[in-house]
Amino acid sequence: MSGSKRAEKPKAEKDAAEKEVRAAGGVVCRVVPHHLRRRLEVALVHRPRYHDWTFPKGKRDGDETDEQTALREVEEETGLRCTLGFDLGEVRYRDGRGRPKVVRYWTMALAPGQDDATFVPNREVDELRWCTPAEAGRLLSYEHDQVLLKRLPRGVRDRLPGATRQSRKSPAVGRA
Repeated sequence: MSGSKRAEKPKAEKDAAEKEVRAAGGVVCRVVPHHLRRRLEVALVHRPRYHDWTFPKGKRDGDETDEQTALREVEEETGLRCTLGFDLGEVRYRDGRGRPKVVRYWTMALAPGQDDATFVPNREVDELRWCTPAEAGRLLSYEHDQVLLKRLPRGVRDRLPGATRQSRKSPAVGRA
């Protein structure tokens, strides 16, 4: 039919055509002494712009791999140099602008010689808090972060690459 209106694409096709935002991050873990035992703690960051608690993450720069993005973003947001551990897979959601976002995560351990108290508050992140997985579950602001927490492998405390006992500092490091 000449001159007729072209059919509108179905919403699913439109969504598939949208540019995906790629990001990566880490569930940074440390093991600390606790009453003659060792206790697993994970690092959470507080972002004042969003008033939320989440795991450190960020968008890709150029041709970075997911692994490079994760390590860079964790260091930028926390000041911690880390090593990659277990691949925790991806989480998918819509970002604040409504775009589809895919974030890939790994467990991470502090790099050898890395002090766990190097955080300096900045514009993006004003607080770093080490907490047990149970405490993290109560603090995390987003369901997709809760999913990541549940993906932590059982026994991760004993299997993290480079996971060694760290000196226990205060549970909240660096509040602006």
